[in-house]
Amino acid sequence: MSFAHLHVHTEYSLLDGAARIRDVVARARELGMESLAITDHGVMFGAVDFYKECKKQGIKPIIGCEVYTAARRMTDKESDKDKGQGHLILLAKNETGYKNLIKIVSEGFIRGFYYKPRIDKEVLRAHSEGIISLSGCLAGNVQHRLLNGDYAGAKAEAEELLEIFGAGNFYLELQDQHLEEERAIYDDMLKLSQELSIPLAATNDVHYVRREDAKAHDVLLAIQTATTLDDEKRMRFPNDEFYLKSEAEMREIFAAVPEAIENTNVIAEACAFDFRFGEYHLPEFVPPEGMTNRDYLRKLCHDGLIERYGDNPAQNLIDRLEYELGTIESMGYVEYFLIVWDFINYAKQNKIMVGPGRGSAAGSIVAYCLAITDIDPIKYNLIFERFLNPERVSMPDIDIDFCYERRPEVIDYVTRKYGEDRVSQIITFGTMKAKQAVRDVGRALSVSYAKTDQIAKAIPFELGMTIDKALATSPELAEMYESDVETREVIDMAKAIEGMPRHASTHAAGVVISKAPIDEYVPLYLSDKGPATQFTMTTIEELGLLKMDFLGLRNLTVIRDALEMIEKNHGVKIDFSKMDYDDPGVYEMIAAGNTGGVFQLESGGMTQFMKNLKPTCFEDIVAGIALYRPGPMDSIPKYIDNKKNPAHIRYACPELAPILDVTYGCLIYQEQVMQIVRDLAGYSYGRSDLVRRAMSKKKMSVMLEEKEYFINGKLDENGEVEIPGCIRNGISREAAEAIFDDMVSFAQYAFNKSHAAAYGVVAYETGYLKKHYPVEFMAALMTSVMGDTAQIARYIRNCGDMGIEVLPPCVNKSMKKFSVENGKIHFGLLGVKNVGEGAIDAMIRARTEKGEPRDIFSFINNLEISLVNKKAVESLIKAGACDCLSDNRAAMLAIYESLVESAQNTAKKNIEGQMSLFDLAAESIPAEASGGRLPDVAPFDRNIELELEKEMLGVYLTDHPLNSYKEKMQKVSTLTADDIARLAAGETGLQEGSDEIAGAMERSFARERGGEIRDGMKCVMSGMISGQKTLITKNNKMMAFLDLEDLFGLTEVVVFPNVYERCLGAIHEGSVVAIRGTLNFKEEEAPKILADDVLDLEDAYENGFPQRRSYGNRDGYGGRGQAGCTGGYAQQNAGSMQAGEESRIQKNGRPEGNAKNDEAHDTRQSVQAAPPDGLIKLRIPSEGNPQRTLEQLMINLARHPGNYDVLIYPPGGKAIRPRNGLRADASASLLRQMQAILGDGNVKAEAKQG
Repeated sequence: MSFAHLHVHTEYSLLDGAARIRDVVARARELGMESLAITDHGVMFGAVDFYKECKKQGIKPIIGCEVYTAARRMTDKESDKDKGQGHLILLAKNETGYKNLIKIVSEGFIRGFYYKPRIDKEVLRAHSEGIISLSGCLAGNVQHRLLNGDYAGAKAEAEELLEIFGAGNFYLELQDQHLEEERAIYDDMLKLSQELSIPLAATNDVHYVRREDAKAHDVLLAIQTATTLDDEKRMRFPNDEFYLKSEAEMREIFAAVPEAIENTNVIAEACAFDFRFGEYHLPEFVPPEGMTNRDYLRKLCHDGLIERYGDNPAQNLIDRLEYELGTIESMGYVEYFLIVWDFINYAKQNKIMVGPGRGSAAGSIVAYCLAITDIDPIKYNLIFERFLNPERVSMPDIDIDFCYERRPEVIDYVTRKYGEDRVSQIITFGTMKAKQAVRDVGRALSVSYAKTDQIAKAIPFELGMTIDKALATSPELAEMYESDVETREVIDMAKAIEGMPRHASTHAAGVVISKAPIDEYVPLYLSDKGPATQFTMTTIEELGLLKMDFLGLRNLTVIRDALEMIEKNHGVKIDFSKMDYDDPGVYEMIAAGNTGGVFQLESGGMTQFMKNLKPTCFEDIVAGIALYRPGPMDSIPKYIDNKKNPAHIRYACPELAPILDVTYGCLIYQEQVMQIVRDLAGYSYGRSDLVRRAMSKKKMSVMLEEKEYFINGKLDENGEVEIPGCIRNGISREAAEAIFDDMVSFAQYAFNKSHAAAYGVVAYETGYLKKHYPVEFMAALMTSVMGDTAQIARYIRNCGDMGIEVLPPCVNKSMKKFSVENGKIHFGLLGVKNVGEGAIDAMIRARTEKGEPRDIFSFINNLEISLVNKKAVESLIKAGACDCLSDNRAAMLAIYESLVESAQNTAKKNIEGQMSLFDLAAESIPAEASGGRLPDVAPFDRNIELELEKEMLGVYLTDHPLNSYKEKMQKVSTLTADDIARLAAGETGLQEGSDEIAGAMERSFARERGGEIRDGMKCVMSGMISGQKTLITKNNKMMAFLDLEDLFGLTEVVVFPNVYERCLGAIHEGSVVAIRGTLNFKEEEAPKILADDVLDLEDAYENGFPQRRSYGNRDGYGGRGQAGCTGGYAQQNAGSMQAGEESRIQKNGRPEGNAKNDEAHDTRQSVQAAPPDGLIKLRIPSEGNPQRTLEQLMINLARHPGNYDVLIYPPGGKAIRPRNGLRADASASLLRQMQAILGDGNVKAEAKQG
């Protein structure tokens, strides 16, 4: 082959390139090509992934970029002159060329960014060595001038680029995608080549892999520009010629200039750059004078060993420390540990809260002695080899939590120490996940919102869900795909773009520190948070750069603030590093479900788990954190049962007992897998970690090989025993096989115990503070969520449950943050809208220096008025913060403006030196003696005061206007705003210290305990309409968006025209209503309710909804678990099924539903009293998740109403029928869906005989 594509845009030309790296490289190989270039627009995001994929597929990678050139100089940024850019292809010939290329690309972002990352010829001259340049596409400066008829200008441009890059390193680029513009300049390009002796290079402007991918690329452009395919004015490519063409196609196109084809091979052969992985570029750490880094690390560790374990540490501790130090030294990581120790030491010296550690680093005694971590790895049997071992050569990974307020100080310290050009943030990419891809494609194809929403919602909410996986697991989606052409087009197009990067952003915590300036190693990108690397965190590590996660953890700030208040109020100084985690009161509190604010334990599902588990020790908390994840959740019932009934614990062999006793016979941790293969089969420490990794990644070939070694052992090449194996160690083959199979099935879900233990430390510390110093803890907790009104409201309710009074803000008593006085919490002044820190400082300073004011006059007179504006004073009065000055807010609001203006005028005169003797005398007269009186204005009604309080604080604090309706709301409602808020947190994974699987955990556990709130479920919510926005639809009908406020928060309600017209009399601000409707989810939006009926609450309470159906009784207002779900593990859908024909499933001994619901149930039964046409029998298989299967059946049956009775046979139970009298059709479509869910042989439909 003598042709190479040198102008290729991959998916990293964001929303412009549709050529996936894997696919474009595979296609090049399929076409017999030996080389391929990557030239994304202005960026090198995909360079390393492209390089590795090419190497993997036997293709020579050429690293390049299509840079943007500035119209003038890159520093010129005037919109009328500099908005346009040219294009230029740059390819790295060698390592020098690569380093120059990343310098150029970095400069484009850091100094030249203006709409696009632009560079100029000054930059090119400075960094031209080792680079081959092509003149680009039609947007290149040479071609652009030719298109404008400026041959002389094009010639001058080409001459200058030739002078910059040198002969043999600059080519005129010929393209022919059948465009008129290309044909128009074709002859001039040949002429330029001849006149200037500049060689030609033929390229195709590749944006997608195959011709048939053109439409997917067109959709991508529509997504980028937020338009639709039928928009004639949108940006689009003129045809479908922008694909990876074969050499034969290219030779045919450029038959008249074969040298242009041959030159691509010349260029490809000249480019020979390879990335070097595994070479470390750690910043230099300078030890104290007279010491080496090795000596200094050893000194710090031995000092720390004595600090942690006393003057005479046991020999096993010394041995463990020596072993770890030896490993660290032999692997070359001494500087790494010193660098990490240094910035953590800086934080602690400066009283910045540092977390106890994260991840596998907690298994290192070196990290413990250096105070990098704060959990004893010996006491909790944590394994160093899970963190670092010679058989797994990779950079250590230590992630650190800091107080989120002071985290920037640590980063600033690192930047000062190592240099600003050696410290950077790290890029990350948002990708088009399944649901988002469907929604984007639906918009681009002009598919209706309702239909797109239906398709997207048929894709299950599960971690790692893809469209292909959804088609295989969602019968509804599969049915839509098979039966509807438009749906199939949306799904097929979404699959084409699914997983592509959609946008670039900055990693929330990642920081890279390098030995030389970072742009010596990787290109830089400019984000809204400053410079960041263009390569992701994983790539950064592969290239040998030091990556650290500097995480900001809110809970550490809560602990810090609580400790400060405790010391101030009680004179007690708490040092958790000197404390054991064995206080029974803490575990009793957690077992009782009082977990609000307790790290990792406060979500609804986790709270219920803790109540069921009733933890009694630290190991229970650690295990709980590890188990509360998809996969391990299945072991929760067994763990709880074994804890409560130790006699139920069974081991395949006695040797397992010492390893699994701590988790009541359950395999939970990765470290347990490692310990089993070591202790039972004689594996080395390092190899045990390799086995764990193989199991977790499901490497079947490795696992089969290791199973043989685990059971029978392994001999080395000399016939010596390398691995003894279980049988040599006296364990039977049957037991060994069973143990290995159990490990394989669980290892993919097993959790890192070191990580869980570190999280457990923070959980215990927050729990300890809440148990023993609840007032200070809750004050600190509410400060940490200042501005999040839903969280504030939830924690205020928690305070009420604990008998803690939260007082309104007060200008005489409150501080910036929530504060404590006499066992009560003062609302923080920073929580009042429109009141900034400067104004609060002025108020606190005035009352400290001049005493507490007694009225509004002295309050304003005492202030440094230049720091406090009218809006702040008004907000303080409305919030009730000035109630200590007068109980008449109306009167204070009537006079405050004139008082502020008078104070401002006085201050102005004082500054200008215009104060008279009379003015000075007046100023010295105390305000209370000046005769100031409030105007005679009637006080506000109490309800108005509450509304003002809500407006300024975001919550009702002193009372709630709905309190008098509480009992009626409780009887009418099936859902509360708190249920929805918790659901939203679960869907988006917004749990402190969690990762993206948090939502999956919460949803999964909700399903297990029988109370999932799901999209499309019917519900009733009651409350007050606190906001209303109406609009006119395209059909000239009125609809409304309502803010419905209950005792827990706000929920958005959408009222469509037909419902709005029917219920207009009940819809107005301030009315207290009950709304029946459908719960609606959408990604990245809070759940909302689509209203079916809106009734006055009294009407709904007395008469119910017209022809309403039973929604079940979700006790949303008193003493309930999250979402009112009080059922146990096996009571899924207890509110919608009945056993046999007559008995109702009970929840906690209480009949499901209420009197009104029972009436509705009776009505339904009489309506459906007609004889059925037949019977559908459905048997749920025992494997899998029967509860989830039951739910899927009920959803699909409800979508196929008919006149066949339904009988469902759960595993090992009696037949059950739908409690609501549900009947279904027996269509082929429904039966296919049932078979897809239950499998063959478990679905039967019998027509009625005769």
